[in-house]
Amino acid sequence: MSLHIESQGSGKSLLLIHGWGMHGGMWSRVAEQLVSTYRVHSVDLPGYASSTTCTPYDLDTLVQQLSSQFNETLTVVGWSLGGQIALRWAQLHPAQINKLVLVATTPCFVQNENWSSAMAPDTLQEFSSSLLQNHAQTLRRFLALQVRGSENEKQILSDLRAQLFAKGEPDMAALKGGLEILRETDLREQLKNITQKTLVIGGVRDTLTPQSASIAMAAALPNAKLELIQGAAHAPFLSHTEIFMRHLTSFLNE
Repeated sequence: MSLHIESQGSGKSLLLIHGWGMHGGMWSRVAEQLVSTYRVHSVDLPGYASSTTCTPYDLDTLVQQLSSQFNETLTVVGWSLGGQIALRWAQLHPAQINKLVLVATTPCFVQNENWSSAMAPDTLQEFSSSLLQNHAQTLRRFLALQVRGSENEKQILSDLRAQLFAKGEPDMAALKGGLEILRETDLREQLKNITQKTLVIGGVRDTLTPQSASIAMAAALPNAKLELIQGAAHAPFLSHTEIFMRHLTSFLNE
């Protein structure tokens, strides 16, 4: 399996992990503001852009593929699904992770009887079913959900759609496997064991990972701080880049 990572800048290593259906290029605005201080790595997860897919396509395999690429300690910034990967990585290989930044993510994406701060199971099932009929249309619908309610919603949606297939279309196995990870993963019980300094950034208007999930996750992590961005939905680093970067750089400089 070949994993594509674009690296630039110099200094301590910082890795940016994208979310489901996306690619590493989504982080370009963030990366360009960090390269003067950090060695910034933007990864295309297996099955996306220039990275070949992996088998099995599950959370632990993704962590293993990423972990094997680095022989140094890292700060890991994960968005959405990328945040779940970061959490699991910090749990499995704690010595490799220096700090965590969890952006619009959650320990459990799907509602259950004791977790309401999440997506309805039927919504995720609908995405799984529609992938087989028209994956491109399904991804575009997912983008619309990500920005729903955000300030500058139309502009952010236009930007996301322009970038969606800019590095090629994702592999179907990666899309299906990613949805299974979102459906099956529940890391709530593991949070108490993840002791790295952590910044949780959420959007107040996020409908995919509600702010209540960010609040609960930050409270459960032993060494976390929480920043909620007013007016932002599921992509605060795109819709409110200046505010996002202010929170991020303040945390990184601690």
